[in-house]
Amino acid sequence: MRIPIIKDLVEGRRKLQEYYAKILRKTHNESFKLRFTLDGNLVGDLGEALAAEHFGIKLVDTKSTVGIDGYAPDGVTTVQVKATGTGRGPAFRNTETRADHLLFFQIDFEVAEAIVVYNGPEHYAVSLLPKEFANQRSLTAKQIRDADAMVPDEERLPRI
Repeated sequence: MRIPIIKDLVEGRRKLQEYYAKILRKTHNESFKLRFTLDGNLVGDLGEALAAEHFGIKLVDTKSTVGIDGYAPDGVTTVQVKATGTGRGPAFRNTETRADHLLFFQIDFEVAEAIVVYNGPEHYAVSLLPKEFANQRSLTAKQIRDADAMVPDEERLPRI
């Protein structure tokens, strides 16, 4: 069955893939690509693309390291990237590996803008989670803003 109304969405996705492929080619090998799939990965891929574009994050294959999405421009600092299009706080899994740094973006699809809600060492944010939990746990929007307020300016990643 044809669904002509989604034609613009599919075309927009293709343009998004092409745009970020050009940006990522500067710092990643040719085989690396963000897929921007429409099945739930779109927001996460957008967050990673924003991190690469605006903070110089060198992304890793998302399946390779749980809890780490890339490396800061220094090549050493590990980074976890999270994003929301709903205004809620980020969700975390209870993993053994934690990144050194966390970037959390809130994307407003109505006005096509994103803001950085959190930019700092991940430990400030995860300190607000219970010590033990199953599956995943979310911080509220207020909690992640409060965690961001704890971060000294010198501990933030600079925009490029």
